[in-house]
Amino acid sequence: MRLFSAMYDRVMSWSRHPHAAWYLGGLSFAESSFFPIPPDVMLAPMSLGQPKMAWRFALLTTLASAAGGLLGYLLGVFAFELIEPLVGVGGRYHEAFLHGEQWFERWGVWAVFLAGFSPIPYKIFTITAGVMAMALLPFFIASVIGRGARFFLVAALMAWGGEAMERRLRQYVDTIGWVMVALIGLVILLR
Repeated sequence: MRLFSAMYDRVMSWSRHPHAAWYLGGLSFAESSFFPIPPDVMLAPMSLGQPKMAWRFALLTTLASAAGGLLGYLLGVFAFELIEPLVGVGGRYHEAFLHGEQWFERWGVWAVFLAGFSPIPYKIFTITAGVMAMALLPFFIASVIGRGARFFLVAALMAWGGEAMERRLRQYVDTIGWVMVALIGLVILLR
């Protein structure tokens, strides 16, 4: 079944949309404070489809994500009561929030850098940094460096692969998609 190739074609067409950069910036901002979908899902195809613009896309993603991180920080400082149902006892992100607190206690500002670079939900760390009253300037610097390292790496890999990688991915996207579905199913069954 060729389900994933149709989705791939659609995503690649969206990545070339005239307003795609605005959508990427908005997604990057939102993901750092409240939205669950990481900006990599737009950055990668945009960088792959327009390799000459990859660095610009990575910079946009980094700056918008760091700005969104400031919003998450401010939510933690001033509006924790609003998000407490999500991160408090019984909340959807409670366990992640507790892990975030442990990371801050152990590694301080390095936790922000690591969360910014890794696939860990960054929003948990931006909000936790605010709740724990982390110093704002080190928080922001770690956010820019961690997020920038991640997004420039994604953009570089996609730009490096360019048109040849896009064709090769298109050729194997259905196989890759079904293998990923099988792996996710296996992980769920083994839990």
